[in-house]
Amino acid sequence: MQLSEQEIIRREKLQALRNLGINPYPADLYPVKDTSKTIKENFEEGKKVVIAGRLMSNRDQGKACFAEIQDSEGRIQAYFNRDVICEGDDKTLYNQVFKKLTDLGDFIGIEGELFTTQVGAKCIRVSNFTFLSKTLRPLPFPKTDESGKVYDEFNDAELRYRMRYVDLVVNPQVKEVFVKRTKLFSAMRTFFNESGYMEVETPILQSIPGGAAARPFMTHHNSLDIPLYMRIANELYLKRLIVGGFDGVYEFSKNFRNEGMDRTHNPEFTAMEIYVAYKDYNWMMEFTENLLEYCATKVNGTPDTTFGENKISFKAPYARVTMTQSIIDFTGFDISGKTEAELFAAAKGMGIDVDETMGKGKLIDEIFGAKCEGNYIQPTFITDYPKEMSPLCKEHRDNPELTERFELMVCGKEIANAYSELNDPIDQRERFEAQMALAEKGDDEANGIIDEDFLRALEYGMPPTSGLGIGMDRLIMFLTNNASIQEVLFFPQMRPEKKVTYELTEDEKFIVSLLEKENSQPIGALKDKSALSGKKWDAAMKGLAKHGLTTVVVDGDNKLVVLG
Repeated sequence: MQLSEQEIIRREKLQALRNLGINPYPADLYPVKDTSKTIKENFEEGKKVVIAGRLMSNRDQGKACFAEIQDSEGRIQAYFNRDVICEGDDKTLYNQVFKKLTDLGDFIGIEGELFTTQVGAKCIRVSNFTFLSKTLRPLPFPKTDESGKVYDEFNDAELRYRMRYVDLVVNPQVKEVFVKRTKLFSAMRTFFNESGYMEVETPILQSIPGGAAARPFMTHHNSLDIPLYMRIANELYLKRLIVGGFDGVYEFSKNFRNEGMDRTHNPEFTAMEIYVAYKDYNWMMEFTENLLEYCATKVNGTPDTTFGENKISFKAPYARVTMTQSIIDFTGFDISGKTEAELFAAAKGMGIDVDETMGKGKLIDEIFGAKCEGNYIQPTFITDYPKEMSPLCKEHRDNPELTERFELMVCGKEIANAYSELNDPIDQRERFEAQMALAEKGDDEANGIIDEDFLRALEYGMPPTSGLGIGMDRLIMFLTNNASIQEVLFFPQMRPEKKVTYELTEDEKFIVSLLEKENSQPIGALKDKSALSGKKWDAAMKGLAKHGLTTVVVDGDNKLVVLG
């Protein structure tokens, strides 16, 4: 393993601590009694406190220093004085252990009393500190040059998602997104529980992938010697529970779809689905808007939020537009009663990419997605979908070509989908058979396997039921103003990390960070920005050139350093 200069030095310090009889990774409990937040909120001069966290800054003043400790609640200032920490003649704990062997990022525990500095800052006067964990890699702290420009920030998206543990330490605003995510789940659970509905769990490994139109992940069970699928939805299992006598059940489920990845799609995502007996989609629309107003208020303190340039209000009620009317509004084309050939020709005429594998439902979906969906900024219910688009949905009571379904659109994206659920087992079988025909035609998202057990369950009788599904990842994106789903997942799916055959030195990393902001720079200007000595500059540039990371090109009288 190739180590940078900093990593080598930290390992040497690790050994030096052990040579002094200090365990850099002690196993015994550290008696934390306080946090940075509780100290600030309940500050009393002279109060004794015990806190633990990372050392995040250190301003050395010889026999004393001011430092910052970061814990799960934030940061607090600490004052280390040699003669307070080391009352006797032996000053090793301060002079050696703290000043020479402790690095930024190390975990330490401190005991002390509170006081206010001359500039009015709340601070801990440290009387004793304990080593809790030695860090062997330096955290990516930003550097500021003489002109005030900040370099080496940890803001590269791929690195942040791949090393979320570092992201959370050095970018504290990121943590707030995940705190709000937890608040959202808690608020939704409270709303459902107070409505009298029960949280349940259903299988993730399924013998038949059902409940949605999507390509599944497939695996194999060795003992049973059967193929199994990671669930694409939990709908059919939750409906079985309604058959079994529950009046209302819900589940936060991890779903898996073997499809493309982009800023709003991850192959593993979290959905909430709820099913309530004796209700229809009209009732569910009102329930949904009240639910989302409640959740938005619990998360942000208000039903209003900002997403990009748009101000969004989740305050009920929401607008309602039928899918047929929406397509008329934005294309002038009426899909009512049209054949598959007519829909295909219309989509082609609108410049939409379609092919012969698409049935009526897929063609209508493509038209709506391309021409209508993006126009809905404020929460809007799109209702009454054509039957071909909704194989699990009840036929519309007033129009046999339609179904009693709605989707909720926000900022041009769907965040909720709901039905008056189909409970006619004969009709359901016919819908499944139509899906099989689409699969045989080449639609790889159509379900090509009939779930006979689910049909058997319906034959035992399911009461009138309405169901709702909400994409939780997409909803929290809107509530935290994040345009990328990766920002609201702790550990989004990533491509395999490329093997690094060469570890950059700290000086080389700094030069690369400067070039990442401007790919081609005059060699003299780049050297000035780096503020490196001639010797360090030469060594760093030789290392980068040797491994093909930079090249120097001549442009007239100028020499330019180019990254890559």
